[in-house]
Amino acid sequence: MNIKISKELSELCPGASLMVLSYETVVQKSSEDLLTLLDKTIAELHSRYTMADLSEISHIKDTRTAYRSLGKSPTAYRNASEAMLRRIVKGSGLYHINNVVEINNLISVTTGYSVGTYDTDFLSGNVEWKRSPDGESYQGIGKDILNIEHLPTLYDEQGAFGNPTSDSRRAMISIGKHRISSVLYSFSGQDQFETIASQYQKWLVDFCAVEKLNINIVN
Repeated sequence: MNIKISKELSELCPGASLMVLSYETVVQKSSEDLLTLLDKTIAELHSRYTMADLSEISHIKDTRTAYRSLGKSPTAYRNASEAMLRRIVKGSGLYHINNVVEINNLISVTTGYSVGTYDTDFLSGNVEWKRSPDGESYQGIGKDILNIEHLPTLYDEQGAFGNPTSDSRRAMISIGKHRISSVLYSFSGQDQFETIASQYQKWLVDFCAVEKLNINIVN
């Protein structure tokens, strides 16, 4: 994806940056090894954090600050990383979806960055990350119509399709061979991007047999 960040979003959130990983893979049910890693990680995080700790995790804290700057409540519209960690702390765990989503969730809960993953065959033209205008909405994955006004949202030529809180159904990942772009949403600049990219790539190779991976940093 050819992505840029809008001037308004950059001015309101100076740390706004994206790490975009583009690759092709077969999306399928997660292997036992991947689910074992996921469940082990969930158990470790459940032991490590209390609910009060979550808003103080640096990357989550920066995202919450950015939401306020954009005019969106970070409590009413929690970013995906914080929402998943809240489930983990409560003991509710995470749903098992597929190999690509499981890896995204592992990256998200271990770093505090929200990650969105998109089937690029359902996207068109250039993409811009910007503050959604008043009254904007779309159908979220596993949700009814989601109010996305003022959220930092990705737009292509067809409209809005993803943000750090919840993605739309339009470019959601399904079983089968697909061209995919995974987007890590940051309001902390490029903090730990190199380390995260290395871990991300390892898991994509190990659990998704990804052979070619392109990484693009947008800021």
